[in-house]
Amino acid sequence: MSVEVGARVAVVLKGWPRLSETFIAQEIAGLEARGVPLEIWSLRRPTDKAHHPVHDRVAARTIYLPEYLKDDPRRVFAGWRRARRLPGYALARQKFLADLRRDPTANRVRRWGQALVLAAELPASIDRLYAHFLHTPASVTRYAATMRGLPWSVSAHAKDIWTSDPWEVRDKLGDCAWLVTCTGVGLQQLKSLAPHPAKDSGRLNLVYHGLDFAHLPPPPPVRPRRDGTDAADPVIILSIGRKVEKKGYGDLLQALAKLPRDLQWRFEHVGAGGLAEALKAEAASLGIAGRCTWHGAQPQKAVFAALARADLFVLASKRAADGDQDGLPNVLMEAAHQGLPLISTHAAAIGEFIEDGVNGLLVAPGAPDELAAAMARLVGDPDLRARLAARAAETVRTRFSFDSGVDWIAAALGGQSLGQQRSQTARAAE
Repeated sequence: MSVEVGARVAVVLKGWPRLSETFIAQEIAGLEARGVPLEIWSLRRPTDKAHHPVHDRVAARTIYLPEYLKDDPRRVFAGWRRARRLPGYALARQKFLADLRRDPTANRVRRWGQALVLAAELPASIDRLYAHFLHTPASVTRYAATMRGLPWSVSAHAKDIWTSDPWEVRDKLGDCAWLVTCTGVGLQQLKSLAPHPAKDSGRLNLVYHGLDFAHLPPPPPVRPRRDGTDAADPVIILSIGRKVEKKGYGDLLQALAKLPRDLQWRFEHVGAGGLAEALKAEAASLGIAGRCTWHGAQPQKAVFAALARADLFVLASKRAADGDQDGLPNVLMEAAHQGLPLISTHAAAIGEFIEDGVNGLLVAPGAPDELAAAMARLVGDPDLRARLAARAAETVRTRFSFDSGVDWIAAALGGQSLGQQRSQTARAAE
């Protein structure tokens, strides 16, 4: 296996590349642009058939750990033989066994096996590890970093915050060098679990993902003024997201079925997920299947084409039965950047971006009647759609550029801000 010369940061991911995690790819490309020498260690191989252009901008090599230990027992055994000689092996094993007593699962053992391989195979140039997601990737990172005696950091998102056991979050917060998370509500949850609140508050930071405007297509210059009265030219209602419970697509379908019969609309969805067949069946039972188009997972070009032809973007987020919930979905910001009016819910951190009646409409989570009323209001009022869309686009431009957040992470990982990079390049050219 070849070694990338100079890589200093090992970025540990659940999978790479993934269509649904453009925010991670955007960040990694941004870190490379800021001079952070990194490599990617992925716990899983890709399952998506396509990828986004941002993935092509990432130059780092990618190493895939054994997803299941039985798939590559020789590599796992070789990793253990090398890892057990590392100075921090005994302490890492102690942490693993303590976790295993509280979580005696095959998944916990798999995390340990992946950590053995990661610790054994990391190049000598690596001086820190950085994980995305506080659950499985952070566990593997924590064990491997302990074995190697290296600092590690983590970016926490949504499901990993809300569905992880408090004891495990607390232990990881006590071990990591620093943590960033992408919503204020998530940050408050993590601060409530910090083992030493006064000391830990400075290590836990809010960094919104934001958008990399330089690499997004421009919004359409003009949008049609459809008002739901023309059956030959219906209003297009779009939603983008995984077909999982927390996205509220069952509620959205019920709301669509409640729209006035004389309102002309068509619904499009982009995204994969385990509820695909159930949602199609529900649309059929509600009598709206003929108005619904399910595109499945799509590359970025197709995603932005869908945003360009739509009139209205809807995301009916809610808290799932297992406690999982959204953070602040990047797709809302992408839709706003493209000039679409937004309807969503008061769930999770969505209110950190959308202010009801100012730059979008918000309804209660799990309330199809309220959602139907909000959609009917915007479908029939293109002027209101335009006003809300303009304000949402301004909010994105002024508050949710990704540059400041990636500058912070780059500095914490030993890189430079983009401004410093440009100044250095200008001086070198003089």
